[in-house]
Amino acid sequence: MQIAFLVAPEGVEQVELTEPWQAVLNSGDVPHLVSTRSGRIQAFNHLDKADTFRVDCAVDAADVTDYGGLVLPGGVANPDALRMNKDAVAFVKRFFEWGRPVAAICHAPWTLVEADVVRGRTLTSWPSLQTDIRNAGGTWVDEQVKVCTAGDNTLITSRKPADLKAFCATFVSEFAQAGRTA
Repeated sequence: MQIAFLVAPEGVEQVELTEPWQAVLNSGDVPHLVSTRSGRIQAFNHLDKADTFRVDCAVDAADVTDYGGLVLPGGVANPDALRMNKDAVAFVKRFFEWGRPVAAICHAPWTLVEADVVRGRTLTSWPSLQTDIRNAGGTWVDEQVKVCTAGDNTLITSRKPADLKAFCATFVSEFAQAGRTA
């Protein structure tokens, strides 16, 4: 199963991309890097430039039905840029419309807020997003990993890089379960 990783051209927190990516590979699934433009993206280690990664597909050409799930890595600048891109926001929203699981860590729920998909859901994030989540109709909790199933959708969220081990194990399991029932 292919798993989409949606990131902006600049600003993704590298460890929040690479550890989930490796978890997808280890599960036998295929990670696919989607961005708002083709070429390469620039990752960061907090505020310092880190590695670059090749984009597999621009979001305006990506089809949600090609993917079994979506991972939204964080970093402060990454989701802030994504939520300002109509194609990225529409791509995220389509995962919810199609009942595909979504996993988001750290600041990534900003993109979920913009896509108007947090209403009625309980999730976690970096603590500074809790007011945005509540204002968008969601319930914010301070937990390492939160799984929220509403209707046909499963949303897996985590707070920060220190939660990555639990985040990866949880979303890989949830994505596999969703793939078995699809």
